[in-house]
Amino acid sequence: MAICSFSTLLKEAEERNRAAGAFNVGSMEMLMGVLAAAEERETPVILQIAEKRLRHSPLELMGPMMVSAARAARIPVAVHLDHGSTPAVLRQAMDMGFTSVMFDGSALPLAENIKETRALADEAHARGVEVEAEIGVLGGSEGGPEQRSVCTDPEEAERLASASGCDALAVAIGNAHGHYKGVPKLRFDVLEDIRRRVGVPLVLHGGTGIPAEDFRRAISLGVRKINIATANFDALTSGAARLLHEREDADYFALNEAMVQSVKENALRHLSIFQNR
Repeated sequence: MAICSFSTLLKEAEERNRAAGAFNVGSMEMLMGVLAAAEERETPVILQIAEKRLRHSPLELMGPMMVSAARAARIPVAVHLDHGSTPAVLRQAMDMGFTSVMFDGSALPLAENIKETRALADEAHARGVEVEAEIGVLGGSEGGPEQRSVCTDPEEAERLASASGCDALAVAIGNAHGHYKGVPKLRFDVLEDIRRRVGVPLVLHGGTGIPAEDFRRAISLGVRKINIATANFDALTSGAARLLHEREDADYFALNEAMVQSVKENALRHLSIFQNR
């Protein structure tokens, strides 16, 4: 299968009442684990990396590996830059062959978010690249200071989606980055209102720790892309920790296999939910 756009995957998800799994990766082992899970389930997948993670996983190393892996995969794979904000990084990802980029203008006033997203969308679309936008403030931390969640205003979501030219829209409905303190309480009433107003596919960030029944309800209300980052990094480190605890003679090759397998199992669990199976 060839590398593909995320709109292709989100359109198929809409037709089948599913969500596309978007998994953040920061190493070769994470990449291998996610693709192994997607190929086993014979389901498309989105590989992504967040700009704030590039200090530990440089884009000049991860980007070509992600694109190459997508091109060689047996299932359709999109490659996405998550939470982009720096023009040079956004352009670097597009130059590398990423099929989509996210401009995170959620901290900006609405008019500025629209303006910046529109400028990126115009440039990206001219290059055959799609754009995800965001409005509202997700709680938790994405490699920076802790933030308090602010739900997306449905009217503002409608304005951003219609004026910015974005291809997908990430919304805040009580979801958060990182680990939740307790069970998250998602505002499905807000999500339902947004769906009535917005014509582009909706994206749910902060997927780690959301109960399966809430994922399924969000999917029923129009969420077509769900991001999993923290759980993927947790799986990698827990897989390594288990092996090193159990085996005094562990070598790199055993460690590699343990990390890949742990990430694969995490991805399999989430893909099963996202496919409504």
